Amino acid sequence: MKTDNPASTTGARAPVWPKVLSNYRSPRRTRSAIELAITLIPFAALWALAWAAVSYGIWWGLILIIPAAGFLLRLFIIQHDCGHGSFFANRHFDNWTGRALGVLTLTPYDYWRRMHAKHHASTGNLDERGVGDIMTLTVTEYKALSRWGRLRYRLYRHPIVMFGVGPIWLFLFEQRLPVGMMRAGAEPWISTMATNLSVVLLATGLIWLGGVGPFFFVHLPIVILAASIGVWLFYVQHQFEETHWSQGSDWEFQEAALHGSSHYDLPGVLRWFTGNIGIHHVHHLASRVPYYRLPEILRDHPELGNIGRITLRDSLRSVPLVLWDENSGRLVSFRKAKTLA
Repeated sequence: MKTDNPASTTGARAPVWPKVLSNYRSPRRTRSAIELAITLIPFAALWALAWAAVSYGIWWGLILIIPAAGFLLRLFIIQHDCGHGSFFANRHFDNWTGRALGVLTLTPYDYWRRMHAKHHASTGNLDERGVGDIMTLTVTEYKALSRWGRLRYRLYRHPIVMFGVGPIWLFLFEQRLPVGMMRAGAEPWISTMATNLSVVLLATGLIWLGGVGPFFFVHLPIVILAASIGVWLFYVQHQFEETHWSQGSDWEFQEAALHGSSHYDLPGVLRWFTGNIGIHHVHHLASRVPYYRLPEILRDHPELGNIGRITLRDSLRSVPLVLWDENSGRLVSFRKAKTLA
């Protein structure tokens, strides 16, 4: 993992990055429309080809599920930008595009947008954990748990649960109700129920056209694979050794955004499919910047490129890091936590 000297981006002489990056907030609406088209059309084509392959017993055609999941993931990134109002920079277009895509991604748009806004407002704040994030305990909190409490946390953080069972539960079941937003008024309920109804109608129509078997052999694996990749991306964007957590008056937005979010430096093809979301520290600094303009920021401000930078290999090493050690200011493994006084 490569990091720069934090003094170069924080402190009295540090740039006010949200103000500096505001120049990149304007989307190019023609570009946005093209980005939507070159993601939605290939997804539909791959989905149809996989469906046809299963219908005619050409089972090797299921390999098309893998690129289809990549395009579905990219549609979620577009939905994500719509939630920030950055894709078209038009509330009406952004919201209805996001709602339509939410039927494909099984993500109620208005409900998710509120939860995600809370995540952006509280990233790296130990006092604001538990909303729209991956629960992370401190070493002290973990050691204070009962044996049953420790077991539950270990199960929650186990890779099979985190990247396998968890995404299935989240996208297929948990998001069918506005969990965490029960007192937030009618909008999360309307969003969730409208999305659920649309999903049922779409699934019913597809099953009527092609049968139950092709639907479950094609669509559900695409959704599950895309969901697992999405959770993995969200995980490594905040769960890395040199991430940043603070609490109370010590929490500061720019510091939390820059050092509590990673720069997941992926190969070019993966950057395209993930909509540059790996440039996550910049995204948290300026969430209204459309995803296709994030590379411009690194080009024009190269000093941001090495902050929180992790590679594919680094990200694999982050999986065992599950507890925040307040003394060292790092994420540590369960094994390491045993040795800490």
